[in-house]
Amino acid sequence: MRIRIYSKQELALMYFPKSKSHTAVNHLMRWINRCGQLRSELEAAHYRPSNRHFTARQVQLIVDYLGFPVSVQ
Repeated sequence: MRIRIYSKQELALMYFPKSKSHTAVNHLMRWINRCGQLRSELEAAHYRPSNRHFTARQVQLIVDYLGFPVSVQ
C-alpha cells in the first residue's frame, strides 16, 4: 500500500472490500472513533468529520493504529 491521499470511500473499501461503499465508510469511521488516541491524533493532523479525503499524514496514522488494510496484506 502506498501512503498517499485517499478518499474515505477508497480507504474504507480497502479495509472492508466485501462491503458496499457507504457501509465500509461507516465501519471505518466506527473503528476510528472507538480508538480515542487515533481520533485525537487525526484531529491534530487537521482531520474533520466533514472531510471527504484523508491526507497522506492521516492515512499513515490510520495504518499505524489499525494496521494495513486486508486487501493489501
